[in-house]
Amino acid sequence: MPYTSEHKARTRDKIVASARRLFNRYGFEQVSIDRIMADAGMTRGGFYHHFSGKDELYAAAVASFSQCNPFRDRFSPHADPMAMARTLVDLYLSDAVLADVDAHCPLYALPGDVARAGLSPQKAYTDLIRNLTRMYSHAMGDTPAAERRAQTIVALCVGGMVLARTTDDETLRKSLRQAAREQALVLLAQGSPN
Repeated sequence: MPYTSEHKARTRDKIVASARRLFNRYGFEQVSIDRIMADAGMTRGGFYHHFSGKDELYAAAVASFSQCNPFRDRFSPHADPMAMARTLVDLYLSDAVLADVDAHCPLYALPGDVARAGLSPQKAYTDLIRNLTRMYSHAMGDTPAAERRAQTIVALCVGGMVLARTTDDETLRKSLRQAAREQALVLLAQGSPN
């Protein structure tokens, strides 16, 4: 008897969740399809019922961050956009988020991998950048100046986390994120529509 479409969707989601965790922790090249499927509690044969190859799964894992990210549960759809933007900057650059390697945002966890991974993962990555930029721009009034500030805030947040992940100096790790946080919040305040 064939599986239901709901079962197939749940299985696919389980594979994507395993891939996202493993790619974040080890990178694209270091994670095999067999390892992903074993982590998901399945065999390799089931992989090709859902994906044509590892690149397609990688793109799905990057894109899935917008549905699974650790920030989503912290925001109400009715929240003040500026307050939400400030909270996101603080959360994004926090100690807790830096420490949770499995849930890292692909924007700072996977940039080198995505740059080499091909067009499908790059499109998913680009969508994440645009969505984050749009959220900050909306908080500042959706003007051309707000768009530029929003892009700078994304660059500060992502860059701060990328650099913090690469150093073994805890003081520098904190200082980089604090500097990025301070400048991002200054840009938000400058762009406030009120």
